[in-house]
Amino acid sequence: MGITFETEINFQSNTWNRDAWARIQADLDSEKQSICYTTGQILGVKPGEAVKELCGFETFLCTRLMPRAEDGSIRRLNKEVIFYTDSRTGQMIDEWTNPWTEEVVKVVHVANDPFNYTISEWLILAPEDFGGGKKGEPRKIPLIFPWKRAGDIITLNTDMHLYYPNALQPDKWVRESSGPMAQVSEMMRYFVSAQDLENPELTSVHFTGTWNRITPWLPWMLMGQTPGHCLYMSTMIKSDNIDIIPQHVRDFSEERYPGMLSAPTEDYGPSISSLEYYSREQTPAPPLED
Repeated sequence: MGITFETEINFQSNTWNRDAWARIQADLDSEKQSICYTTGQILGVKPGEAVKELCGFETFLCTRLMPRAEDGSIRRLNKEVIFYTDSRTGQMIDEWTNPWTEEVVKVVHVANDPFNYTISEWLILAPEDFGGGKKGEPRKIPLIFPWKRAGDIITLNTDMHLYYPNALQPDKWVRESSGPMAQVSEMMRYFVSAQDLENPELTSVHFTGTWNRITPWLPWMLMGQTPGHCLYMSTMIKSDNIDIIPQHVRDFSEERYPGMLSAPTEDYGPSISSLEYYSREQTPAPPLED
């Protein structure tokens, strides 16, 4: 049976938005995986002073879409990593010197396996298990993205602003926690070809774009509730070829986090935030000595 999807561009149709978003995220052919590669810098924003460049990072996502369900929804299966790097050399780091305290701290890289969600004609208001606790029945809001077109180039902005209970509560994680609540924003910009979106032969549509993120100090920086935050600035690209990920990043992944270079082939979970992973896998840093 062939794979069906809407190709006639209709920004106001939530089913067209669903199909376009799925093809941008990955490939409607569940036999194929898609790769998103992202690289950039993390800046430190602290009141009363100039922004500091803290470190670089290398990120990739390996994503697969499951066959469409009876209700038209599509399950997005995904693994993702963030490897922190030296801003000058681009090499992964295991230690980092805090520019404000001069303390040398252990770097904790991110390897989320899995981070899944469902793509449907209805808007997802927040990732599935963020913040823990029970959630009520979600409101049904049609999935309509803010698309813009300039000739053959179509741009898509997807912004998410979250405020949820911090998995690292300050009473236990004194030096790691930014406070009882986590305030996180993610802002992505996708640039795609209208010709590709209208092509019925393409079950996947490639993009270039940017990923920006505002997040509390990373817990391993041991900044506690010091005023300020981190700002991620990066570029991203999608392909069906693992070669878009630099060889040294692939080598590091295979050595430290084997299996992350292939997308899931079945649905499992839960899908949780990197802060939740940190709380499960790390232990609180000892208090500073007077």
